[in-house]
Amino acid sequence: MAEANTALAELITEAGMSWAGLAKRVNDLGADEGEAFRYDYTAVGRWVKQGQKPRGITPILLCRILSGRLGRTIQPSDIGMEGMESLAARGLRYSPDAETTLDTIRDLGAAYVNGAFNAPFIMAALAAPSRDWLLAAFEEVNSDRGPRAIGMHQVAGIRDMFSLFQELDVMRGGGHARAALVSYMNSTVIPLIRRQHEPDVQAALYDAAAEQAYLIGWMAYDDGEHGLAQRYLIQALRLSQAAENRVLGAHVLAGMSDQANLLGHTYEAVALARAGLHGITPHDSAACYADLSILEARALSSLGDASAATKALTRAENTFGTIDHDNEPEWARFIDRAYFFGEAANCFRDLKQPAEIDRFAALSIRECQEQRRARRGSLSQAAVAMAHIQRNDIEAAASRAKVVVQLTASVNSSRSLEAVSDLQRSLKPYSSVPEVQDFNRDASNLLGLVA
Repeated sequence: MAEANTALAELITEAGMSWAGLAKRVNDLGADEGEAFRYDYTAVGRWVKQGQKPRGITPILLCRILSGRLGRTIQPSDIGMEGMESLAARGLRYSPDAETTLDTIRDLGAAYVNGAFNAPFIMAALAAPSRDWLLAAFEEVNSDRGPRAIGMHQVAGIRDMFSLFQELDVMRGGGHARAALVSYMNSTVIPLIRRQHEPDVQAALYDAAAEQAYLIGWMAYDDGEHGLAQRYLIQALRLSQAAENRVLGAHVLAGMSDQANLLGHTYEAVALARAGLHGITPHDSAACYADLSILEARALSSLGDASAATKALTRAENTFGTIDHDNEPEWARFIDRAYFFGEAANCFRDLKQPAEIDRFAALSIRECQEQRRARRGSLSQAAVAMAHIQRNDIEAAASRAKVVVQLTASVNSSRSLEAVSDLQRSLKPYSSVPEVQDFNRDASNLLGLVA
């Protein structure tokens, strides 16, 4: 016999809502998310009396409605619908069905916007998606759909939005406009992609959706929301397969490798970068191949394997020199001198080679200053500060660290904030030095504001 959902019933009563009124609010909010719900009081009755659990984003919308009425945060577990745990698991799955992937992306977005998603980064989930993507890439390497229709206004509009949000991420940090991109993805991109289209248009839409899912994941990563980022990146990888775009899939694997390395999963970071390298060639995209190579070098540097890291870095630098950005996709635009030489500087930071840090960081910083890129500038300036610490030139390190604080204050990026925290930890033994005290005051003010 079905059990009544007393928790939901009590909260509806406390909120002073009728079943019909609650159903109408769910329908209205669903429409904002691109869903054509047709709930009425009988549906709510089934949820309450029979304990039925609606699928998709409905539990999230119920929590949002009740939270607003009651003036406190209501979670799915509070209404007897512990659906978020299953969403957290579903987000880690590389589904054989692209439609299921779209459902997962939509539900992740709704959960994020409504403040109802909180799941950890799961290291064990990294292997299967990269394996499945690589197998699919080998199967599709000889596939030829012919040239795609170009100039499709729907796809062009989505790509224009991608360019706008990527620019905001590069210049202002991942926490700046992510909620707006999630809303656009759920309200515009996913409903559009579900319509009937010609095969070339459908593939192009999957391609554009994969780019945006990747960008949301990258922005979440930069903002320190690693569980959410991991799930978006896995779903973006699956959409790149639906679009039969191996290069974009390799780009997603680069992002996954970068995140894994940052979180200390260095062996997994190497494996993810190498999976991407096995899936493409430099002729497919020199920018992507160079990026995967430099990220392989980053992870190997974290492991302290100087020989293998230098080999990967040499391959990366040679490939980087062949990039023709006019023939690269829009998302590859950031793989430029500011980014590439900054990553190289971080390799040598981990290998404790200060002269090489200075050489590559200087190239990155010059580009960052010309482009006014504060986030990348803060990371490259932090590398120079670490080079000074490695030389035991503490006054110079503290002076450079103050520049990192100034740049970080102008962006919304947890990676830049972490760079400030790393410098504080590294300079802690020198806390009696006046220049270090000045830096610590500035850093404490900054970190206190965002705590």
